[in-house]
Amino acid sequence: MSNTLKSFSQAILFTLAALVVVVVRVLRPIKLIRFGPLASNRLGHFAGNTEIFLSERELGIHGRGTIDIFYHGAPVCNQQLAKMWERVLHVSKTAQYIDRVNRRLPGGDAHVRHWTMSDRDINGVLAKTSPHLSFTKSEEAVGQEGLRKLGISDGAPFVCLHSRDSEYLTQEYPDLDLSYHDFRDSTISNFLPAAKELVLRGYYVVRTGAVVKDPIFEPIPGVIDYASHGRSEFMDIYLGAKCSFYLGDSCGFHAIPMIFRRPLAIVNMVSIEHAPTWMENCPFIPKRHWSIKEDRAMTFREILDSGAGQYLHEAQFQQAGIEVFENTPEEITAIAVEMTERLAGTWQSSDEDDTLQRRFWDLWEPSELNHKFVVRIGVEYLRQNIALLD
Repeated sequence: MSNTLKSFSQAILFTLAALVVVVVRVLRPIKLIRFGPLASNRLGHFAGNTEIFLSERELGIHGRGTIDIFYHGAPVCNQQLAKMWERVLHVSKTAQYIDRVNRRLPGGDAHVRHWTMSDRDINGVLAKTSPHLSFTKSEEAVGQEGLRKLGISDGAPFVCLHSRDSEYLTQEYPDLDLSYHDFRDSTISNFLPAAKELVLRGYYVVRTGAVVKDPIFEPIPGVIDYASHGRSEFMDIYLGAKCSFYLGDSCGFHAIPMIFRRPLAIVNMVSIEHAPTWMENCPFIPKRHWSIKEDRAMTFREILDSGAGQYLHEAQFQQAGIEVFENTPEEITAIAVEMTERLAGTWQSSDEDDTLQRRFWDLWEPSELNHKFVVRIGVEYLRQNIALLD
């Protein structure tokens, strides 16, 4: 298409969009219509923000009778997820033009579907609603065949395992310096003892990830390095939706099992105030925070009082003189075992464990990040780190 023809086509689109804006504003006393983008370019927000919005809308938090029309941000990070959202939302390419025109004209804010870049369920709506996404019959057949191709027996339980690294952002956004996320990274080898233990307990373990820095070099029967071999956008969603539980870092992929209400065991949690405190079935353990000046581990109170519990940039930790360390293989294995036994109904906590939990959560205050505190920190982690509760 020539530049002249392209410009002419865009002029027509914006003219039509302006006419739609006029009609929409005239209709406002009768029906409120809003337009806005989906956070389509990042998997965690594309999944989490959207599902939380739908749950809030179902519960009447956004008002009833409003029509919201969306369009995709670019690039779309997962086409299967986009297809599934389009089945439960009004999504239109032309909504982008209408939204742009509406925002430029005075008085259009009422017709903007505002989003925040947050996938935090501070109102606890996920526990009050069912998943809004489902697979069609043909998609179920494709998914089951995909599991068989991975070597997972029909009906066998499996765990999605995820170790975050910087490779995805490096390849997806080569012109941007996103290294400030690196403090969230972990090492896949630290997860392998937990993976072996899960296999002994009857699970397959599927290592997920769109692009990963290091493959699993050690062949382990029952452990499938799907991220390195055979990964697809469809199976990313299917695996996250069907897993027995998720074991891994707090990264974009964990939002997939979350929106399908699958249990999560999150390790290497940093920053800790971003833990999903509203999820009852989501035990977590944090990275160790080390005070360089004091040459010792920081207590939980020091982490929270210093503001480090909300840091989102590596430079913030550096400026505060804090170094964060990954969870050990033993710590990861312990929370994996805790999750399997909780799901099996065989886990037993002592009175002392309950006391440690209360001591930990008594340190927290409600904030813009957290209103509900129903999650548990890993029991064995607290047993081994009682001194951090002082």
